[in-house]
Amino acid sequence: MEFVVEEGKHLHENCSTLIMPALSIGNVGQLAVDMLISSTRGERIGYLDDPNVLPCVGNDAYWPSPQGDLTLPLEAFASSSNSLTLIQQRSPVVKGMMVEFAKNVADFAAASGKKHVVVLSSLDFGRWQTIDMSRLGILGTPSGLQIYYLSSASMDGTDNDCERFGWKRLQDYNLDQRLWKHLSNLAEGNAGHHDDIPSEDELGEEDYSPSLPFAALFSCFKVRSQSMHTLSRNMPHRFLDMVLSHRDVLPSVFKIKAKGLKVTCLLCYCSEGDNIPEAFHLADAACRLLGIKPNNFGGKFGSDSSPPSNNSNVR
Repeated sequence: MEFVVEEGKHLHENCSTLIMPALSIGNVGQLAVDMLISSTRGERIGYLDDPNVLPCVGNDAYWPSPQGDLTLPLEAFASSSNSLTLIQQRSPVVKGMMVEFAKNVADFAAASGKKHVVVLSSLDFGRWQTIDMSRLGILGTPSGLQIYYLSSASMDGTDNDCERFGWKRLQDYNLDQRLWKHLSNLAEGNAGHHDDIPSEDELGEEDYSPSLPFAALFSCFKVRSQSMHTLSRNMPHRFLDMVLSHRDVLPSVFKIKAKGLKVTCLLCYCSEGDNIPEAFHLADAACRLLGIKPNNFGGKFGSDSSPPSNNSNVR
């Protein structure tokens, strides 16, 4: 993965939190990140070039009318006033390469000194096993606005910071389950045996969550938080940008062990269709977790907000 900095821009040292989507049903994570970029007035600082992501190109997604600025598959934005770096992913990962992509993103996050990574994604409503009766809608149908989470704060995925908001840990996270264990091994660089790994057509209910992109990202970020090396905070911006753009030199440059890198996945159930309410809810959950208040967004976040209007231009 290569990080290309826009002319006159650089990674901000104070932006120690990274928010990014994991592609899934309904594109809820992507839409939530778009809302956050627009609402925080995030400034594009560059883009990431990764061979595992399918190419796409489009017009600017954040203006009411196209301005002629190209939109690319992986773009990096910074909101220095909110100490945020945001990555938007607009095209899927090549089939079978999700773990490699996740490793590359985790390397980038650790190399650029991130302390907390928040991954936003969605789960298929049709797979919902346990329905909370207290969250039924007015017509008796279940509401997908319950937030589920997964955190590296503890071995079992629980996090007190998430629990205090009433969110629920993803129920089927189990490190002893075959696919979760397989992901952990791959993230650590241990391929192991694949005899007990089911094919796509043989996936059972317990295999659903670990088969999704967010699970690969979570596993790789979790491993990097324990073993990855990162650059000194005192390293000049120009040198940092140069190193990040040449991933092959990273192992020889990273000498200081990364400490405290945390990953949190925020998830909600949805179906295909209009998922703007779910995206707003997911974006709001990220704001609450990070202590970002809606009034910091100049009134653009909340009921008066509207999603970016030109995502349809991306091809």
